[in-house]
Amino acid sequence: MKKNFISPFSLPVYFFALTILIGAIILHHPISLKGNSISWLDALFTATSATCVTGLIVVDTGSFFSPFGQGVILTLIQLGGLGIMTYTSLVFYLWRKKISITDRIAVGQSLLHDPSFHLGKFLTQMIQFVFFIELGGALLLYLLDPIKFSPFSAIFHSISAFCNAGFSLFSSSLIEWQSSFLVNLIFIILIVSGGLGFAVILEIYERKIHVRTKQKLSWHSKIVLETTLALIVGGTILIFIAEFFAHPEYIDLKKSILTSFFQSITCRTAGFNTVEIDKMTNLSLLIMIFLMFIGGSPGSCAGGIKTTTFRTFVSFGWSNLIGRKQCVIGKYALDDKSLNKALTLIIFAMSLIFLATAILLATEGGDIPHHLTKGLFLEILFEVVSAFGTVGLSVGLTSKLSVIGKMVIIVLMFIGRLGPILFLTLLQSWQSQERFKWPENTLLIG
Repeated sequence: MKKNFISPFSLPVYFFALTILIGAIILHHPISLKGNSISWLDALFTATSATCVTGLIVVDTGSFFSPFGQGVILTLIQLGGLGIMTYTSLVFYLWRKKISITDRIAVGQSLLHDPSFHLGKFLTQMIQFVFFIELGGALLLYLLDPIKFSPFSAIFHSISAFCNAGFSLFSSSLIEWQSSFLVNLIFIILIVSGGLGFAVILEIYERKIHVRTKQKLSWHSKIVLETTLALIVGGTILIFIAEFFAHPEYIDLKKSILTSFFQSITCRTAGFNTVEIDKMTNLSLLIMIFLMFIGGSPGSCAGGIKTTTFRTFVSFGWSNLIGRKQCVIGKYALDDKSLNKALTLIIFAMSLIFLATAILLATEGGDIPHHLTKGLFLEILFEVVSAFGTVGLSVGLTSKLSVIGKMVIIVLMFIGRLGPILFLTLLQSWQSQERFKWPENTLLIG
């Protein structure tokens, strides 16, 4: 059977790859640099990190790249955050006022849990909302600190925050503002808005804000909001406990709660930090690895396995524990197709992380004494999950990676941004269905 390598499911992959390649070529040009030179690999790494809205960097963005180069990175972040196919489809919509079925399916795969929607109306509302919240965030940052957050800096950080990119023009990220409640709050609103999913945001607006008679949110939106809130609160408590018991004598209670709250939100997708990550306890890093693995919600700027997948996994485990035949979430039972997708995605993600960690342990830790590799293992695992979840947090390992190490992280960022489920769907579209069933048998488990 002839395989179709050009399909609605493969188009986002090709568009993202092309954007990264063009971005790398421009970033390698001297016009993008401040009198420095950058290798092709580092230019590709930076372009991938920006387009895949990750935030891992091999060179300092603010001091290494010229204003033009920073503008290129900002453009890649915006394109990557909303999705190349979104922009393409919007141009088609404004140009001819109609959308092909190919564009409809492709954007639906990237942005929505349900591809059956009015694409033109959706794109228009989405673009308006995104630009409104990004400009609003930039204006507030500028008003709070017009010196550090100059007009360009405010716009850069607002877009980077909403797109969950984590790129900053400051070498220490947001550590300078770790005690500023208002600056933290602005970034938190931008990050959460970009990580909920466009469909959820528009539904909240249409059903809870825009209409006079308030309507109930859909099952999907309720699951996303409930799971997001639980992860934020749970992450805040756990990180606070991990840091408080390690250094109780140095803890400022208000500052500690604020930094724990911020890190709980940013480590699931965004990559900004108000504390030095390499000085956090191993327990905190482990908690953050768990949150990074989950990531944001479907159809958002975030990576990871997504909140709905995590909720499905928890409900599946609980249903099996109590002997329930169906995987029940809220008032509904999940269909078998969605359940199988969620479990397959988790297996695929864990296998990918295991493989990448094993490769980096071989390439980055080969000359390190055995008694020191335990600390390196946690650093590498943190780096790998951060790349896969397109988070961008690091304990300082990124710039020290070998050539192979950087290539591995590039692949992880690319897969993490487009979503492993998109790759699985792409593979399934190439496969032929078996027209028979295999005989079944029992197997001793456990």
